Amino acid sequence: MTVRLTQYAHGGGCACKIPPGELESIVAGLVRPDADGLLIGLDDGDDAAAVRVDGDRAVVATADFFTPVVDDAYTWGRIAATNALSDVYAVGGEPLIAVNLLGWPRDTLPMELVTEVLRGGLDAADAAGCHVAGGHSVDDPEPKYGMAVTGLAHPDRLLRIGAGRPGLPLSLTKPLGVGVLNTRHKATGEVFEQAVAVMTTLNRDASRAALAAGATCATDVTGFGLLGHLYKLARASGVTAVVDTAAVPFVEGAREAARDGYVSGGTRRNLAWVEPHLDAGGLDEETLLLLADAQTSGGLLVAGEVPGAPVIGELVASDGPALLLR
Repeated sequence: MTVRLTQYAHGGGCACKIPPGELESIVAGLVRPDADGLLIGLDDGDDAAAVRVDGDRAVVATADFFTPVVDDAYTWGRIAATNALSDVYAVGGEPLIAVNLLGWPRDTLPMELVTEVLRGGLDAADAAGCHVAGGHSVDDPEPKYGMAVTGLAHPDRLLRIGAGRPGLPLSLTKPLGVGVLNTRHKATGEVFEQAVAVMTTLNRDASRAALAAGATCATDVTGFGLLGHLYKLARASGVTAVVDTAAVPFVEGAREAARDGYVSGGTRRNLAWVEPHLDAGGLDEETLLLLADAQTSGGLLVAGEVPGAPVIGELVASDGPALLLR
């Protein structure tokens, strides 16, 4: 029996996130500004939390899970774990230990597939040098998988979403477009190995390279798309982000998938959210949707130059819209 896991989910991967505008209204007022030792909290929407342990160590914590983004159980597990680990790398940390988060429709889908999902997650964590020890599972009408990850960082060498400043270039460490390819995969069953390769690549090397280059500002590009995450970075940093759209890399086949209409509802909501803060420079809707494409396990967006990563724009002094596309 061939099981297509994506057919058991209403959405896929990070495209099933609660829309950014709704999410911000939910967490508004939950910030504790007097939390002693909390280095990164809810203030700006950073990718993970960080708390100081002592002068040389900060504990980094995050959790991430989602519905199937591909049909193959093992590959889904790898992608979901890689995506969860990314949040630690996005703030400059190194993952130390993770626990599994699993929801499974035990009366609908074979339990043997659960083993494959967890094996994929374990292999991704092994590649990161991160221990996996247990977790939590529930009987759920819709399959969901991810991890809660704890890591370590130096408290004085964190990557923060609000640490950008005018004059810094913007580097993007993975190409865009896995969202439209995943939507096409769900609709047609076509397998896009180039998208899987992007989603299963750890952001470890990119994070280390960013820190080595002296970067202090970064985020990862996931469910809110490049434009959504860049808007959050520009807003938190009090700057304007200028994007050279010709320099933005895309996964092979992404433009064709967008042209053929394989655009998720999450991507359209991303674009609608940033449009009031965007000077689109006359770009066509297809390109705008690709720039807002809801990514799963995307790359790091770094304020600074990262060796080997394309520079896609720069931060300038804030004057008008938060995002300028050229």
